[in-house]
Amino acid sequence: MTRRNFLIQSGRLAAVAFASTWLSRRTFANPLGKAVGIQLYTIREAMDADAPGTLKKLREIGYGAVETAGFGRRTAKEFRRLLDDNGLDCPSAHLGFEPDKVSASLDDANALGAKYAASGSLDGIVKAAKPAAWSATRAMSRDEAMRTAELCNRIGAAAKKAGLQYAYHNHAFEFTDLGDGTTAFDLLLQETDPALVKFEIDCGWMVFAGRNPVDYFTKHPHRFPLIHVKDFLAADDKVPKEMRGAELGHGVVDYKPIFSAAGKAGLQHFFVEQEGPFERMSPLEAVNVDFDYLQSMSG
Repeated sequence: MTRRNFLIQSGRLAAVAFASTWLSRRTFANPLGKAVGIQLYTIREAMDADAPGTLKKLREIGYGAVETAGFGRRTAKEFRRLLDDNGLDCPSAHLGFEPDKVSASLDDANALGAKYAASGSLDGIVKAAKPAAWSATRAMSRDEAMRTAELCNRIGAAAKKAGLQYAYHNHAFEFTDLGDGTTAFDLLLQETDPALVKFEIDCGWMVFAGRNPVDYFTKHPHRFPLIHVKDFLAADDKVPKEMRGAELGHGVVDYKPIFSAAGKAGLQHFFVEQEGPFERMSPLEAVNVDFDYLQSMSG
């Protein structure tokens, strides 16, 4: 073998080894054998600064899918090209559903190639004004829950006509006890058409609110095709009620039983999402830790 051929062969072997390692990393990082997704809100500052470079980094880490949280200064079609360039799928998009934006938002979802059109929250629309300040402990009333359910059904019907599936994403405020053991979230499930309205359980927020996602997967199979995989630090005397985000595996949420129940209930996609404050590391460093946690679950 000549030196030239040796170098060529060595380069090929190195490339194969790298590809094998990378593919193995992605394969074993799927608790349910699905592409690991990420909610881009987690790394919004990096996306604003350098979307192409950030998407490339996500792909290098091993993420195979994203859920959008805006497109920066790009159109949905332009953003789709960035995703295609980096080999990333977009099965779900978080969108605005103000009355004058529904049609355009659904068009954006189709331009992205998404199947699900999701809302991050509808309380600003239902109340006809955005909350004055974010509070992890604010509550949804019975009347707000009923009006939210009505709005969800309308959005769901429009989404169906556009060839999409609408999904409602929870925070903590939907789990207020309305006085009879029923929560606002229970009313949303009860008062929405299962064919038009699915739900994206934010598991971290649900646990933060004192509820167990496993109970909902068991009681309402096939209503939850999407989940957010999120963790929070335990409350303490210093900060007993405020949210403090944590990297997966460094907080209070045990995802093994959650993934087991979600898989049986028809889960289609899951997305890593982390709340701040990012004190221990940067958001991009954190999502690497999050990915490694999911990888360890497959061992």
